[in-house]
Amino acid sequence: MRRIFALFGIAATLGISGVASAARDVPGALPRLESSSVIVVDQEQGQAIYAKNTLAVQPIASITKLMTAVVVLDARLPLDEQLDVSNEDLDFIKGTHSRLGVGTVLTRGEMLKLALMASENRAASALARHYPGGFPAFVAAMNRKARELGMQDTRFVDSTGLNPDNVSTAQDLVKLVQAGYQYPVIREFTTSSSHLVAVDSGARNRFLAFNNSNGLVRAGQWDIGLSKTGYISEAGRCLVMQARIAAKPVIIVLLDSWGKFSRMADANRIKSWIEMEMGVREPPRIRTVAVRHAPRHSVRASKMIRVRGEGRTVRARTRRM
Repeated sequence: MRRIFALFGIAATLGISGVASAARDVPGALPRLESSSVIVVDQEQGQAIYAKNTLAVQPIASITKLMTAVVVLDARLPLDEQLDVSNEDLDFIKGTHSRLGVGTVLTRGEMLKLALMASENRAASALARHYPGGFPAFVAAMNRKARELGMQDTRFVDSTGLNPDNVSTAQDLVKLVQAGYQYPVIREFTTSSSHLVAVDSGARNRFLAFNNSNGLVRAGQWDIGLSKTGYISEAGRCLVMQARIAAKPVIIVLLDSWGKFSRMADANRIKSWIEMEMGVREPPRIRTVAVRHAPRHSVRASKMIRVRGEGRTVRARTRRM
């Protein structure tokens, strides 16, 4: 825990952009992460405990849908109003598939839940289309809200995030996560593991099951208060979360992670690091065994080497010449 506090002091001295390089110089600091832009913020202190390329402006993919939800909820539109999916909601940018066919009718609340939980693009598009004034008014409201939140390097052009011109920075997205966390509906919808919706199929309804796009939510080993994933080729794989780690509320932003599982692996590395710094998790134990050499006349010598973990020893043999 004292090293976390040390990082707070470093953060105050250097500013957010300097924390990453400082953190790497602290014994026991955060391991190397695969995401190109990273920020981890202690919500209680309001300070970054790790940061990397936090001011890089880049596409944010479906992280956009967090702002979509904020705008919908700010408008106080009835969540039980029925909305339809139309041809206008089809993805002509990336050609992504959706199980919400044209003509599907769901409530605004269900559309919002699918957009947040399962990152459903047609649902997010329908939400914007049914906004007073339609798409142009909705996008204008998104950018207006971004300015209100102080997201100076953020720009939105649609409600789905499919367009790579939806851009932001890791530092700006902390502000969006903090704002989104104030809405109980967003917290509930983004942390639901799955959702079942009834779709009219003529004589009877058929049910479609949707799962949370964040596997960490489904795994149940995290205490997550808000979650959103994102992916398009220009943005890489992205993840933002509010979570409690070792009883400490933190905000995590991971952008532009290209490996299929690397954003989840980065999040787990962050969790393990904070737990070790707070004394909740023990670091891997290093066992040291004395070196034993054979007599001088022997051609072989054996040596026990240091290994991480418990109950394991490795014998290395060396040859004398």
